[in-house]
Amino acid sequence: MNKLARCNAWQEQGGRMDSQSDPLAAEQQFFRSLIRGDVGALDRILGDDFLLIDVMTGSEVKKPDLLAALGSGQLKFAAIQPVESQVRLYGITAVITGRTQMSGRFGETPFTASSRYTHVFVKEQSQWRLVSAQGTQIVN
Repeated sequence: MNKLARCNAWQEQGGRMDSQSDPLAAEQQFFRSLIRGDVGALDRILGDDFLLIDVMTGSEVKKPDLLAALGSGQLKFAAIQPVESQVRLYGITAVITGRTQMSGRFGETPFTASSRYTHVFVKEQSQWRLVSAQGTQIVN
């Protein structure tokens, strides 16, 4: 069974692996932690040099800045719904592409977005860590 098929089989079995053994589980934990504003969990999930390309503005957001915005309540996610995802494994690197629908607020300004994304995870000391995330807004 190839690696993509193995990840799809994992999804079909209800995703019973943990974030240490499976990049999709790490991604789901990332989304849950964003919604909860769980800065401690995000600190463990994100690589030290994590870089996000913001889906709304295209700006670069480094790990400390994302954690600060979430920790202060400036950024709050109400929902992040993954619509589809595909994993490609390359040794200790996993590239996940997918689509989400999300809502929340930045400051007092509410937002909603449909997006396509690319997440790059690297396995470090038996744990998948997110090192890069790029979002592109889908305009209907």
